[in-house]
Amino acid sequence: MARPPWWLHQVQTDLEFRLSPVLKIKLMPSETSLAQQTSFKSSILVIGGAEDKVHGKEILASFFRRSGGTGAAIAIIPSASREPLLIGDRYQRIFEDMGVAKVKVLDVRDRIHAEDRYYQEFVEDCTGVFMTGGDQLRLCGLLADTPLMERIRQRIHSGEITLAGTSAGAAVMGHHMIAGGSSGESPNRGLVDLAMGLGMIPEIIVDQHFHNRNRMVRLLSTIAVHPDRLGIGIDEDTAAVFEQEGYLEVLGRGTVTIVDAQDLTHTNQSRVDTSEPLSLHNLHLHILCHGDRYDLKNHRPMSGNL
Repeated sequence: MARPPWWLHQVQTDLEFRLSPVLKIKLMPSETSLAQQTSFKSSILVIGGAEDKVHGKEILASFFRRSGGTGAAIAIIPSASREPLLIGDRYQRIFEDMGVAKVKVLDVRDRIHAEDRYYQEFVEDCTGVFMTGGDQLRLCGLLADTPLMERIRQRIHSGEITLAGTSAGAAVMGHHMIAGGSSGESPNRGLVDLAMGLGMIPEIIVDQHFHNRNRMVRLLSTIAVHPDRLGIGIDEDTAAVFEQEGYLEVLGRGTVTIVDAQDLTHTNQSRVDTSEPLSLHNLHLHILCHGDRYDLKNHRPMSGNL
């Protein structure tokens, strides 16, 4: 019988970890593999923010094609933004200029709006959902556990629609979410605030604007606390595209950084104060660029040149 992961006993007996003031939880080890958790039937585009909206629009054009091209019906959710109509209208014009047949901005500014019958009817018929940037805590606060978001989740996992999220819309994809934090220091638990995400891809933790804002250290700090999750750091104008076959593919002009702790042999995170440096032994780090893929089942990077 295979030995359980080294961190299992530690997690079950450990202290409460420092998380966002909004929420404190204990880490519970996943009972299913990453590949099992990501067994959805349609594509999910997790975008690092600041995607090209003017020139080639490579990432947005990919979402457009995957959603059905000119026959698509796209729902835009700008709830993360404090100017939802402004940002929603901008994306609406972009997709209409591409030739999308139907585009609707779902202006959810209160949780009661997520019960709106007209919004739910549009989500029932749409082929793509796009979540904009802004504040990920705001986005989760408005949409988590609402009828609208639960129906979107069901349709994604049944392969009926394509989902994309940029910046804050990317941060919410995992079960655990980086809600804020600092960068540029040695890894430590005090660098990062965590909260609950929307859980579209539960087994990942996403950090966006990654190398652009020097966020490697805070992703490492997060994975030290949650070694059963796959850390995904996504640069601006770059997307990690999760495909139904169990692969992640990189699209765009930057890189996607994978922090994989499946073989982690040691971390001191449970024995040091929140401001003290963390040690992590045998951590796997992969940096992928356009066309590269990552096998989520076998935890294996693959070159786009092969």
